Amino acid sequence: MHQTTQQLFEGNHRAISRLISLVERGDPRAGAVMKEVYPRCGRAYCIGITGPPGVGKSTLVDCLAGVMRGEGLSVGIIAVDPTSPYSGGAFLGDRIRMQRHYLDPGVFIRSMATRRALGGLPGVVKAAVRLLDAAGKDMVIVETVGVGQTELGVMDVADTVVVALMPESGDAIQTLKAGLMEVADIYVVNKADREGSNRMALAITSMLKMAITPSDWTSPVLTTQAHKNEGVEELFSQIQRHKGFMEGESRLEQRRGERRGQEFLESIQVEVGRRLKELMATDPEFRLILARVESGGAEPYSSALELLDGNLFDLVRRPTDTPA
Repeated sequence: MHQTTQQLFEGNHRAISRLISLVERGDPRAGAVMKEVYPRCGRAYCIGITGPPGVGKSTLVDCLAGVMRGEGLSVGIIAVDPTSPYSGGAFLGDRIRMQRHYLDPGVFIRSMATRRALGGLPGVVKAAVRLLDAAGKDMVIVETVGVGQTELGVMDVADTVVVALMPESGDAIQTLKAGLMEVADIYVVNKADREGSNRMALAITSMLKMAITPSDWTSPVLTTQAHKNEGVEELFSQIQRHKGFMEGESRLEQRRGERRGQEFLESIQVEVGRRLKELMATDPEFRLILARVESGGAEPYSSALELLDGNLFDLVRRPTDTPA
């Protein structure tokens, strides 16, 4: 894969796509690729755009990318879509509302399926962001699927989180109580030409003033009309302001460090789980334990603890990893 990673470093979009697909498939070579690109990472700034369905996130991302390109910045966009129940792929596929950027060599767009991930973001998004970073993108925008109030996975990838709402999003106070609202660095009331937009913005502002958790950063509340490209430049200005805030007093590096640690632990959990499933399908000892549990001959929780207290890591280690 050395030739492909070299092309990635040169910003080749075909190479970016190939390597993202490699990681998505869980190809055994993906680990070596991510290790190779890691020294090139850390320069791109990642922005998460999240919020309930129907608020115009795709249109907002499209306009935001346009503003960034106007500033001479290269942009990577990862649009997380619902998983197709038939193909397992991204349900919406290529984003029609972003089609004006497809021929722009300074913009890379990739749709990815949630694969029913908790928190609205599949784990592979983190690797995709890193690949875009290594490819030299200045800004990476991650648009989440918009699954509702539990969509908190964006915190684990974005340096700045933008929560988009619209006047019809419902009772602002109830929305603010939800976990989704607690992750925001910037609030946007989109479709501000509709009735109730100012009331929604004022309600959010009032609730922020009542927040119990103190913060050095006061989250701004903006109104936009993305379909008219109004208010998007102000949004980008606030993103840049938050970027400057995060870069001060090592806040950005601290946030990224915490995320790397969390990703390390999550990667262990995912990989151990995957290998355990393989063992359950092929290893006679594991199959016997599982059969006893399924038949009621063994209690599930205590059986799991006994397995974990045994030689689990020797069993899940790949044969090629076994010390001589």
